[in-house]
Amino acid sequence: MNFKSSLANKVIERILELSADAHVRRRGTVRDSAEFHKLTGTIAAYGKALALLTALQQREEFYAMIGRHDEPACVATASLSKRLIPYVA
Repeated sequence: MNFKSSLANKVIERILELSADAHVRRRGTVRDSAEFHKLTGTIAAYGKALALLTALQQREEFYAMIGRHDEPACVATASLSKRLIPYVA
């Protein structure tokens, strides 16, 4: 998967804005009300989305660092070993 960093940054910023808004709204609700629990779940979902996006961003940065953009690490390692050891029986 080719994940663009600039797009990821925009999405991350937007999720952070939505999460901050949900935090503010939750502070204005009655604790243990249905709305409070709904906003708590929403905030948790934003946290999971942020974790996923940052993991994808780190993966992209890692692949860029090792010079492989579209290959999983095991494929990149296998192709590297074939280049280093061309005559493997």
